Amino acid sequence: MKNNVLISLTSIQWQEDEKNETELLTKANFKRENGWDIISYEDTSATGFEGSVTTIKVDNCKNASITREGSANSVLSLEIGRKHFCQYGTPYGNLQIGVYTHAIENTLAENGRLYLKYTLDLNSSYLSDNEIIMTMQAQN
Repeated sequence: MKNNVLISLTSIQWQEDEKNETELLTKANFKRENGWDIISYEDTSATGFEGSVTTIKVDNCKNASITREGSANSVLSLEIGRKHFCQYGTPYGNLQIGVYTHAIENTLAENGRLYLKYTLDLNSSYLSDNEIIMTMQAQN
């Protein structure tokens, strides 16, 4: 993977009244392909998925996907206003979770920012509300 950008990734998760926030600063690969912005980076112990590669694909502001391959495999499909059922891999096994997307704000090409907001459920029982805030800057 050719790393051409530096990303700052903040992941916020709410479960009931408890907030969990994770921050990651890492090198990543960014490219535009067939109308999609694609960012790939190697996970570290900070994300809990060391040994995996995460790829985020996003179109203008309607669809996105988050794919993780390696020590844990998962694909989350995000589409504004729709619920998707997705496979989510953990070190302990796979889960089928529901993903309902509230917001996708993609301005990576203009100012290097991506914002995703979605709710996860398991067997139709609420798991968490989630936000991903990513900023990106070119590497020389």
